[in-house]
Amino acid sequence: MECEKADEVVAEPVSPIGQYFNSSILSISILAVLESEVPFDDSRAIPLLKDIFLPINPRFSSIMVVDKNGVKHWKSVEVKLKNHVYVPNFPVGMSQQFYDKCLQDYLSKLSAEQMPQSQPLWEVHIVKYPTSNAASSVILKLHHALGDGFSLMGALLSCLQRADDPSRPLTFPSVRIRPDINGSSIFKIVPKFFNTVFNTASDFCWSMIKSSLIEDDKTPIRSGSAAAGWLPITITTMTFPLHQIKQIKDNLGATLNDVITGTIFLGIRLYMQAVNQESTNLHSTSVVLLNTRMFKSISSIKEMVKPDSKAPWGNHFAFLHISVPQLTNAEVQNPLKFIQKAQEIIQSKRSSFGAYLTAKLLETVKKLRGHETAAKFIHGALNNSSLAITNMMGPVEKMALANHPIKGLYFMVAGSPQSLVVTIVTYMGNLRVSLGAEEGFIDSPKLKSCIENAFEMILDAASATPSSTNFVNGHRASFGP
Repeated sequence: MECEKADEVVAEPVSPIGQYFNSSILSISILAVLESEVPFDDSRAIPLLKDIFLPINPRFSSIMVVDKNGVKHWKSVEVKLKNHVYVPNFPVGMSQQFYDKCLQDYLSKLSAEQMPQSQPLWEVHIVKYPTSNAASSVILKLHHALGDGFSLMGALLSCLQRADDPSRPLTFPSVRIRPDINGSSIFKIVPKFFNTVFNTASDFCWSMIKSSLIEDDKTPIRSGSAAAGWLPITITTMTFPLHQIKQIKDNLGATLNDVITGTIFLGIRLYMQAVNQESTNLHSTSVVLLNTRMFKSISSIKEMVKPDSKAPWGNHFAFLHISVPQLTNAEVQNPLKFIQKAQEIIQSKRSSFGAYLTAKLLETVKKLRGHETAAKFIHGALNNSSLAITNMMGPVEKMALANHPIKGLYFMVAGSPQSLVVTIVTYMGNLRVSLGAEEGFIDSPKLKSCIENAFEMILDAASATPSSTNFVNGHRASFGP
């Protein structure tokens, strides 16, 4: 993407990842959708943006500029709020199912549109038509250069209040670290150390190879199109009760992420099997995004912008390649074996610092060859894989936006050069999974049905299984950003 040239030097440089994600080869945005219980009063939008949203962070009133040395900076500009707020018009008096399709088509169109670089990189879209899930919907489109999901979730929640009591803060699910039951004996520490060294070297080398040399096979979830990332996507969502996921987790001695990731992987393999039997065992890789902050829970904006914050604003994540396990007949009969296989793969990645070495390599590449070369490396890492998975924790309590109760929440990453992106967010005791599928290539309803079927298979099998200890010991709570 082209940025405005600037002769003067401005205060804040654009972060390295911010530059990668707003380059000629990558332009990645986040779409966040708030589902309102009542029709949204769009006259409230401008005052809300002016008084609450813009003061959150100077980047919301800045554009990217390039100084005489070719370095990108944030430059403060006057924000014309009316240019950032859109209220689409659809035919009136139609059914909820009709507006479901209108919203889906509108989101698909938004996913492929590039935001103008001449104004701050965010937009608000207010869809004032009732769908099956909401009386109206508010869509926030924010460029990933502004910050990662952790930062932007914090910004979004600064504009929201608890619906039951606005004077009280929203709370989030606790992040508990699973204790290492192996103990700290020297006979356990030494093998673990060498295992970590081996996994780190293996992951780092594999990441280099995957980013530059080896592509995943073309399958029903990977078209291999060179235009992936610039094409429209179809966004489909599904909801799973957290108490059922926790039931599976407790019965298997696994983590929540093990369960939901295993479910998604199993659903994907079932979909591949249904579309093309021969593709079931082809090689497919998922890029999983990792939050690299020391403090994993959502923090207040005031905490994020502190110089020594443990949960700073910005883009602070790395990525890992995780192979989607192949599906055998035995695992169709007993899906818990598939969860176990996925869990073992994920655990080996957790005992590795490969993602952090990759992040350091990117910084070195940027210094030596520039941000465009580093962006090409990231593009290769994404484009050569089959899908990306990212997750976020949402509030436990119901939220309200300008006194409009929010009954549902989901988000999607647009612009990733893959045929499939999966996002996950928790809200009010539910887990919402969203699929961003390449339009015209992936059968989104069929894929959704396969993932829901996979969850039912796992839930039924886990319910019939006595509670057990971990498949793999020493789990950490989360790998998502």
